[in-house]
Amino acid sequence: MSGQQRPGPHVFVLFGATGDLAKRKLFPGLYRLAAAARLPEEYAVIGSGRHSPGSDDEFRQQVRSSLQESVEDLDSTVVDDLLGRLRFQVSDADDGADLAAAVREAHSRFGEDGRTLIYLSVPPTAMESMIGMLGREHLTDGARVVVEKPFGTDLQSSRELDAALKKVIAEDQVYRIDHFLGKEAVQNILALRFANGLIEPAWNREHLASVQIDVPEELTIEGRGSFYESTGCFRDMISTHLCQVLGFVAMEPPVHLDETSLRNEKSKVFAAMKPLNPERVVFGQYEGYRDEEGVADDSTVETFVALEAFVDTERWQGVPFLLRTGKALGATRRTVTLTFRTPPTGRFGEPGFGPNQLVLELSDSPRFDVELMAKRPGPDLELMPLQLQLDLADEDPEDTPLEAYERLLLDVMRGDQTLFTRADEVDRLWQICQPVLDAPPATQPYARGSWGPDDAIALAGPRGWRLPDA
Repeated sequence: MSGQQRPGPHVFVLFGATGDLAKRKLFPGLYRLAAAARLPEEYAVIGSGRHSPGSDDEFRQQVRSSLQESVEDLDSTVVDDLLGRLRFQVSDADDGADLAAAVREAHSRFGEDGRTLIYLSVPPTAMESMIGMLGREHLTDGARVVVEKPFGTDLQSSRELDAALKKVIAEDQVYRIDHFLGKEAVQNILALRFANGLIEPAWNREHLASVQIDVPEELTIEGRGSFYESTGCFRDMISTHLCQVLGFVAMEPPVHLDETSLRNEKSKVFAAMKPLNPERVVFGQYEGYRDEEGVADDSTVETFVALEAFVDTERWQGVPFLLRTGKALGATRRTVTLTFRTPPTGRFGEPGFGPNQLVLELSDSPRFDVELMAKRPGPDLELMPLQLQLDLADEDPEDTPLEAYERLLLDVMRGDQTLFTRADEVDRLWQICQPVLDAPPATQPYARGSWGPDDAIALAGPRGWRLPDA
């Protein structure tokens, strides 16, 4: 995660190179790394998939168009150089011989120091067979393999996927990517806690009444009907993104800020989490979802989840972690809210205000809000709410954070697994989530632009959710 030395020669093999993720995140990430001189001086990019996008020139033009849509102020010199290193090679789970030959040819230009980075952006159902092909063709020999979530679709399939990976590569070659962990704001949770003596002593059940992790989205599924029908919001968001954020919030102080210490402490959090109680989980589906392309007319797939979780450690015992996420909701936010216990009342009468809160906005421009009580100006000793706000972009306007995929791609090249998910974490999270998969709650309808079903709003109790915060 530290150091500015450029990586050695690389051959990037991107499966799903014509897909939405590659268009929106992977190629823009490579472009930004190239523009910042963070890519190797010698590298090649080979896109792959079952269907050819046409000639290499046609593929390059498609990538150029996607970069023009995703990146402002493109540097034509950087784009031309990146596209000049790009080609496409058809492959599938049954036949990867031509792809293997293309990779060997690229490596022949770089000498013995070249490394292969394989990015698997393929559906969970296709992951195992693709890994088998990579092993047969020896493409995984010495390679680093990035695996996109979800890591399986339940406990059994995740274990089968892990077994398939372990047949061809070691754990230190596997990079299970969760882009939430690449966000500057999520990493700032660690800095806020462990670098501030004012905060860390209060980060426990003696002082905190609840923790909310809230990731609503205004967008609908936007053409991803077939993906959502096979995955759903619970598998897509809860067992990955939101639980990983929970792990950062709830971990004990690591001995060192390195990949072993951080992932060990996060794994301990998941080991201490109680399996989810389906009776404290709410599923919702926005009105009009069944009209989306690729969605069954009678679909009961959830586009919204709210739930209550518990971490059964001395620090957190009894403190509810309230997780909520979904599509077509009232706002797009990524917010962690720590609500503090209210001191005994009586000294100031009934204040009529809510409790103290520490609010972490996990946006691309991180922001911290603190809500306290202060004396209202005037002759009487009355309370008034006071909000303190720190916007990191305002504090350091010249510092441009790395976008999540940009950061994580760089970490893979450096061999740094700190912000990637380990096999034991994945297995334990599926154990925690499996009761809900075995007995899912009924999916309730909710209006677009709302905050989900009424049962989800009630889940947070009398204090309610931080959002909406009007």
